[in-house]
Amino acid sequence: MIGYLEGTVGYKGEKYTIVEVAGVGYRVFVNAETGRKLIFGSPAKVWTHLHQREDAIELYGFLDQSELDLFETLIGVSGVGPRTALSILNMAPVDTLKRAISSGELSYLTKVSGIGRKTAEKIMLELREKFGKVSTEGPQLKEEQDVLEALESLGYTARDAREALRRVPDEIKGTSGRVKEALKILGGNHG
Repeated sequence: MIGYLEGTVGYKGEKYTIVEVAGVGYRVFVNAETGRKLIFGSPAKVWTHLHQREDAIELYGFLDQSELDLFETLIGVSGVGPRTALSILNMAPVDTLKRAISSGELSYLTKVSGIGRKTAEKIMLELREKFGKVSTEGPQLKEEQDVLEALESLGYTARDAREALRRVPDEIKGTSGRVKEALKILGGNHG
């Protein structure tokens, strides 16, 4: 119904932002990456999904059409609601999530709060063929998992580690190189 909103960021909260369009403020639930990129008072274009339940009508927003597409694919799986789908999108970039799902890497999904092994397996089963062969360019899943575990063993939260890893350029190869770059992002004084 509402394909996208184009306006000004009027408020930034932890889980949602308000996009002001022609004098109307729309509350839009966003993932962490989208929330970080939206700047209060700046213009924004947010691709949206309108989700209606018996007791609420909610907008979910993304800066990238591919994130919206993956979000809508995920909520198409029985038992996966919009909040859970947003949490999955917080785990890794879209391409990485598609690679994880198509290759059966359950660990990416089971680390999301509210997703147990059975739900993760259901998502894998229903979406694996839909994604088919996804490009293996970029960092490999095992390498990414090793980087996350290394950062967590150094005392960083899983969330902080994932956020830092999302910001490490794909050109940086190898577990140790990616850990060093993530540490620079996390504090700058660990390099």
